[in-house]
Order: sequence, then structure tokens, then C-alpha cells
Amino acid sequence: MANSHGPSGFLLADALAHHPYFRVLDPLSTERLARQALRLSFSAGEIVFLEGDPCAGLWIIEEGRAKVYRVDAEGHEHILHLLGPGDSFNDIAALDGLPNPASVAALSALTAWRISHQALDALLHENIDFALAAIRQLTQRVRGLVSQIEDLALCSVTVRLARFLLRQSEKPSLSQGGITRATIAAHLATTPETISRTLHTLEELGALRFDRHRIIIVNPDLLRTIAGL
Repeated sequence: MANSHGPSGFLLADALAHHPYFRVLDPLSTERLARQALRLSFSAGEIVFLEGDPCAGLWIIEEGRAKVYRVDAEGHEHILHLLGPGDSFNDIAALDGLPNPASVAALSALTAWRISHQALDALLHENIDFALAAIRQLTQRVRGLVSQIEDLALCSVTVRLARFLLRQSEKPSLSQGGITRATIAAHLATTPETISRTLHTLEELGALRFDRHRIIIVNPDLLRTIAGL
């Protein structure tokens, strides 16, 4: 059984209490679940788990950045999600107990908590509020994937990049390590060169500026207009 306090002061029970899946739980159930979690750390570039491997459980990030990705038959990587502190991943496998649907790797030094499928399965059977919360969150994720597919199929790279920058600025992942132009390109189904050209176009339009390796949005209204939002 793991200590549910991280050295950085991160308290897993508090994080669970604010997480969409677990905020319906009473404090005793939240603390019990936190005590069952395992805290693991990874170096930048290290694989957390691979697609098709046995269920690795549900993960909640304490510190760092991670990518959820799949690799096609030709070896091309497509990043499904870019994640930061407080985000969870591997939800589907954690709930159904089947193999991981995608791979996950650390983009920077990463610390995350793993909750087993068995612990979640027990909660699903004993707590109807948790089961309903899980259904609601999974439907939101499906809607998000549908929107992502629509963006890739119907929107230009400029629109996709503008939407990506607006989403990331809400986290805020842009000021953190690990989110490179190659990473953005793999997420938006384009090339790093195209991302560089589009970023400079957005800079010339006055929507953003660069501070060394950081991208700073200076005109969010203009960026939202470009994004069609």
C-alpha cells in the first residue's frame, strides 16, 4: 500500500476529490482509494506503458508532461492527447480491464499515481454515483475524440493550430517543457516545418509572439477568430 503524499506536497486524496470521476465519493472512500494507489516516476522520453499490453490501470499526473499516442503500420506516430498535472489517462482500459488502447510516454520528468483496474471495478459495483460519473466522463471523452477527428478532416493546419494553442493556454502547458514543434505536429497530423511556418504566420498577424522557446498568446480574441470559435 502506497503513501498517498508525494514529496512535492501533492496530496492524492485532494486531487481525487476534485477529479471528475471521484468527486462524487465521500471523504472516507476517497482516502481509501488514495491509499491503494502507487506513485511512479519516469524520465523524459521514457515509456510508461505500451498499446496492447495488459491493463495498466488509471493514472493521474502529479508533475510533468505526458503524451498518449499510437503508431501506424509505417511507424508514424500520432499523438492523441498531451497531458499535464492533474490530468488522468488510460481511463477506458482501467474501467473495462482490457489491454491498453494506446501507448503513453513521458515528455518531461514525470511523476504519476496509478490506480488499479481492480480498485476501480470494486467502486463501479458498490457505488452507483461513481458509475454514473464514469459514464458521463467517458461520453465527454468520446465527444472530444469526435471533435478531434472533425478538426483533422475538415480544418486547415492554421485553424487546427490556433485551436490547439487556445486549449493548451488554458492549462497552461505552453510554458512547460516537453511540448516541442515536433510534438505539436504529431498531434495535429502535419510536419514540424508546417507548424513552424504557421506559427510565424500567426506571429505576423499579431496573434502571438515568441519568448525564446515559449509561445505567448498576445491577442486571444484574434486567435479565437482564426480558430473559428
